[in-house]
Amino acid sequence: MTEFHPLLPGLIPLLPLLGFLGNGMLALVAGVRGAAELRAGAGAGKEKLGELAPPPWMRGLPSWIGPGAIGAAFLLTLMNFVGMARSGLEAPAIVRYWDWISTGGIRIEAALQLDQLSMIMMLVITGVGLLIHVFSVGYMREDPGYARYFAYLNLFVFFMLVLVMGASFPLMFVGWEGVGLCSYLLIGFWFEDREKADAGKKAFIVNRIGDFGFLVAIFLLFTSLGAVDYAGVFGAAPELLAYGGSTATAITLFLLIGAAGKSAQIPLYVWLPDAMAGPTPVSALIHAATMVTAGVYLVVRASVLFALAPAGSATVAAIGAATALFAATIALQQYDIKKVLAYSTVSQLGFMFMGVGAGAYVAGVFHLVTHAFFKGLLFLGAGAVIHSMHHALHATHKDWDAQDMRNMGGLRHKMPVTWVTMGIATLAIAGIWPFAGFFSKDEIVWYAGAARTGGYGALFTALWGVALVAAVLTAIYMTRLMVMTFYGSNRTGEREAEHLHEAPLVMTIPLSILAVLSLFGGWLNVPASLQESVFGGFGLLPMSDWLERWLEPVTELAQEIHLSHAGGYATASPLGGGAVLWAGIATGVALVTVGLTFRSVSKRGIRPASESGAPVGVVRGLLYHKWYVDELYDRVFVRPLLGASRIAWRWVDQILIDGSVNAVGSVFKALGWFGSLFQTGQVTTYAFVLTLGALAVLGALLL
Repeated sequence: MTEFHPLLPGLIPLLPLLGFLGNGMLALVAGVRGAAELRAGAGAGKEKLGELAPPPWMRGLPSWIGPGAIGAAFLLTLMNFVGMARSGLEAPAIVRYWDWISTGGIRIEAALQLDQLSMIMMLVITGVGLLIHVFSVGYMREDPGYARYFAYLNLFVFFMLVLVMGASFPLMFVGWEGVGLCSYLLIGFWFEDREKADAGKKAFIVNRIGDFGFLVAIFLLFTSLGAVDYAGVFGAAPELLAYGGSTATAITLFLLIGAAGKSAQIPLYVWLPDAMAGPTPVSALIHAATMVTAGVYLVVRASVLFALAPAGSATVAAIGAATALFAATIALQQYDIKKVLAYSTVSQLGFMFMGVGAGAYVAGVFHLVTHAFFKGLLFLGAGAVIHSMHHALHATHKDWDAQDMRNMGGLRHKMPVTWVTMGIATLAIAGIWPFAGFFSKDEIVWYAGAARTGGYGALFTALWGVALVAAVLTAIYMTRLMVMTFYGSNRTGEREAEHLHEAPLVMTIPLSILAVLSLFGGWLNVPASLQESVFGGFGLLPMSDWLERWLEPVTELAQEIHLSHAGGYATASPLGGGAVLWAGIATGVALVTVGLTFRSVSKRGIRPASESGAPVGVVRGLLYHKWYVDELYDRVFVRPLLGASRIAWRWVDQILIDGSVNAVGSVFKALGWFGSLFQTGQVTTYAFVLTLGALAVLGALLL
């Protein structure tokens, strides 16, 4: 073992920031040039003001600056990871730069913390982020806002790295707000479309609700512990916060509000499906691999606090289980390929919350990592499909929705690489051995049934049942997606089918790399009982519990608190049997579900969207309309708020405030007019008035 010395850690987030500045300058130059051409009469119309196509040399630079900055950050992260692995780091490596806030009794440093948890997140952000940046080169090349797109994407990675590398809750909050801003910019990237711009605003506003909870939690931490940096908080919490006490519970519940907003959990999940309005690679990076997992990261980072608050942990698990099941039911009846994946993301985030709420922090992080692989792959695969569909429909001037799965079908013949890679990701998310999701998702389901946190054993047994149902629904809606997209006859049209094609290499290479990770990524953390079973008996790969041992320094204290009060995990599932038995049952159920769904959907006659209409039936209609939650929110919150705003504008702003100001002005205007009557310009008149005034004063004194 050697001592770990971080290698230029500040440069890791700085590189994406420099990429943002470089691409931002190119976007500004393109905007100035476009505006000049428009004024000169050579523009393309007001709808493209500031974003006319730049010259070829300028279009090539973002392709190198954007992915190049992330690639350099990934290499530097990889070098630090190797150094940390060799050193056997026990305590976090904190790199301090300057005093950020120093006033009164509070002192917050601009400091970065490198430990096992932050390193895992940094690898996911820069590694998967690099693949998505490369994919974007092919997907967004023809967009007039190409440089602006990469500028926003680089800025997002910068803030995401600040979020996971910051050594204090306030610094995490800076990154937290930054990724919210970038999410707004990227979701509403095509801001000329009102619907897409509104989706960006919806995401921004809903996230502000969660951010308020996070901010209150930071205030409570400072007032109760006198610290907001990780070392100070986690060092003082076991001594100053009583197990199950009201203060610890309040802090964790407010943290949960922040986590639920960012990670799209009930009731703040409604922004994520609408966020699909942005470019598809944005969905892969922000809404599958990085930003939406920030809530899970927050809970794991604050695991000591949640271990001290069993009610808070149980609430996290309950919300996660409810979200996993609720979102999975909605995904069953969606036809937009990105909407299916959006609700799938919400559901899988629910699994992660259920895991960390049960005290299985490593299992939650494990699923976070594997989900980044297979869900990032699914979104990019969907992007490849949409890219091909859009090209085919545009070539024949056909006004069909390129994202509606009812308009697809038979694409496996036209897009074999996309079909195979998305098939691997589907098997992974369905939980079939030996794909990544089998190991990570089933581990969460197991721990949910085995948890006995703070006397909530009965609750976790119920959540275990909910998790099983949600897992089965996952296999159903993902198989349905694959069948409607890639199997059967093509429904795009004969002329359009001639233009369908596989994505270029710059897009299929990232798909292939993520497919390999989706296949083998689960072997990073295989429980010992499964390693010795038939699942590990083939000896094809060296399975280990590496992630468990890697994260132990971060989760050890929380696990000690948790196990000392909960009495340890159960050794069997609620229905009996060991881990090996239930692993086999889980794989068998997933395979049967996939097979039955494949057969059922394949036999069903699927017609194009223009001939189908909305689903028939009460239940299918409810699921298709997403349980009418958006309509309920609109009626309960949005409309009353808009009505109150109009009343305030009319009566408070215009009549009360403006009226008062205008009345004061009118009074002084009248006084000025009255005074002007005495301004004649004749000296004799002024002398006469002065004399009258003097006589009036003398008369008043005498009387």
